[in-house]
Amino acid sequence: MARLSLTGLAKDYDGNRVIDGIDLDVEDGEFVVFVGPSGCGKSTLLRMIAGLEDISAGTLTIGEQVVNDVPPKDRRIAMVFQSYAIFPHMTVRENVAFGLTIAGASKAEKEAKVTNAARILQMEHLLDRRPSQLSGGQRQRVAIGRAIVRNPEVFLFDEPLSNLDAALRVDMRLEIAKLHRDLKATMLYVTHDQVEAMTLADRIVVLNEGVVQQVGAPLELYHKPANRFVAGFIGSPKMNFFSGRLEAIEGRELELASAALGQVKLIARDANLRVGDELTIGLRPQHFEISGAGGIDATVMLVERLGNETTAVVQLPSGDRATAELPADNPVSIGERLQIRPKVNEAKLFDTFGAAVVLA
Repeated sequence: MARLSLTGLAKDYDGNRVIDGIDLDVEDGEFVVFVGPSGCGKSTLLRMIAGLEDISAGTLTIGEQVVNDVPPKDRRIAMVFQSYAIFPHMTVRENVAFGLTIAGASKAEKEAKVTNAARILQMEHLLDRRPSQLSGGQRQRVAIGRAIVRNPEVFLFDEPLSNLDAALRVDMRLEIAKLHRDLKATMLYVTHDQVEAMTLADRIVVLNEGVVQQVGAPLELYHKPANRFVAGFIGSPKMNFFSGRLEAIEGRELELASAALGQVKLIARDANLRVGDELTIGLRPQHFEISGAGGIDATVMLVERLGNETTAVVQLPSGDRATAELPADNPVSIGERLQIRPKVNEAKLFDTFGAAVVLA
């Protein structure tokens, strides 16, 4: 397998920069997931690594080789696309072996590599079937098998599970995680689904508008988001955000006034803030609790009962809406008035520009 290095990697379309100077090192055997909203540039970035898009600026290194001008077939990579891209008139065996056939591999080599890929993916019994006889998950296994037989140094996955239903996506996540463990392969994976990112990745790269917002382990991004964008994107249901004005600074203690939350006191480790700054307070849905007297009045607007938990969207007197996770058996109903209390010690704080303020 191989190490990848992206140095100042950029992509322009008609004078518009869609990938803006990305610096990233991917270690040998690492599983890195690119995640972000639709149109953020994650698939374009993957296609640049694959050689399917030209690099406008910067350097891409795979192993010890700079590959900016190296054709895709010579980059020692294999790519699995969102569409399965398998031939309906061929058997599974023929589809998996297709790249080897084009490369002129011998019959014995093709048989050995196809058999090995089928064993890894547990699809030996499918080799003589045609794609019309396969489920969506089985077709995706065929596409992955075609990548395995090439013995690449880097695997690239471009939203490979988006065409599957929810249950199959869970099954295939397990299969891909197992594949990574078995092959100890370097893998780059693109998705807009943060659950896939959190469950598969060694590290996550969060992209927005072609710019890397943060790189880190899944729980690092969840607990220590670098900015408001990352905080809102990582975590489900998404984080609640409320406006606040910095009223006083006493040592490391910050006192904020928030129309939604009232007076909020937080301890900052080191903050370059001034009294009067307009800040943003972030609270995850699980950091609200129903209280007796002394809480914030709230009116229930929506209830989602998910079995193991109940999620309620409530409207506050300020006009703000908040999502709160409640115990599964909570009998709350739409239109009900209740009081909720924020666990402000769990809050995140973001400055005027959206950057995270480090709290104690």
